[in-house]
Amino acid sequence: MVMLRYAVYRFFTMLLTLLVVSVLIFIIINLPPGDYLSNQITELQASGQSAGVAKAEFLRQEYALDRPLWEQYLIWMGFWSGPNGFDGLIQGNYGWSFEFDRPVAEIVGDSLWLTAVVNLAAILFVYAVALPLGVLAAAKSRTWIDYTSAFVGYLGLATPNFLLALILFYYGHQYFNLPIGGLMDPIFEGQPMSWDKMKSILLHLIVPTFVIGTSGASAMMQRLRANMLDELGKPYVETAVAKGMAPSRMLTKYPLRIAFNPFVADIGNLLPSMVSGSVLVSVVLGLQTIGPTLLTALKTQDQFLSAFILMFVALLTLIGTMISDILLVMLDPRIRYEGREA
Repeated sequence: MVMLRYAVYRFFTMLLTLLVVSVLIFIIINLPPGDYLSNQITELQASGQSAGVAKAEFLRQEYALDRPLWEQYLIWMGFWSGPNGFDGLIQGNYGWSFEFDRPVAEIVGDSLWLTAVVNLAAILFVYAVALPLGVLAAAKSRTWIDYTSAFVGYLGLATPNFLLALILFYYGHQYFNLPIGGLMDPIFEGQPMSWDKMKSILLHLIVPTFVIGTSGASAMMQRLRANMLDELGKPYVETAVAKGMAPSRMLTKYPLRIAFNPFVADIGNLLPSMVSGSVLVSVVLGLQTIGPTLLTALKTQDQFLSAFILMFVALLTLIGTMISDILLVMLDPRIRYEGREA
């Protein structure tokens, strides 16, 4: 019951935070002078294309871009009646992309779930690699295992993602016949999910998962090793060893649980960092994620498209933070007790 109340509390806190973030996103996007339509009107007027100017002015009124900024925000969110009534984000209308001349929902539809799949695979890779290697390096400190893990970790941190992507791009295809570019074979694009399409996606995920997750796994491995070494030097570990507890059970029961707390807390930061860090990799590998689309939207000041993508990244951050907070309460009894006493 206590955990359920805490989960409900964190959920409503997340919604309130998301509302504040939406205000900040909308303000920041509108900080540069002008917008897509204003810039287009200026160019059309300079070239004397009156018909194009009339269309752009119509779109400004249609999407309430001629109204005060506070009213534009409320209409965009769906809290205020606009030209089409209450029709904003909370009603499921993500807006219109002026750059692509299509609804935002159509542009990001496939990209959203593909982005989620790529980053989920990268996060699983980070934990699957960093957890055993970090624990092993700490347990075998000052041995060849420790030195080899440290070398691999520093190599992963020092190698730029785009360079690693190009290397794996070439050698992965040459020696292992891995597919080049994209997240699925072209014949499956736009097709409903099937077993063959799933196999194609999994095969295409190998290179981007390794590229995006390498630096995160290297950093986490080094931090986990340092935290584990700090815990292994404490008196309770010596007491457990003196009582005859098996080393493997002792490692997982006490030091690992405490040393792992910061990495559970990092889930909220890991999700958005993976999305932002994969933008260049997505361009290099030709991945159909939202990274390249966000880059284009920001460059062209396509405000509805860029605002929605930034809101999606913010939502990932807040969901990850909420999950990490709940897991921390479940993982560490000290947090539970402190919370009850407070």
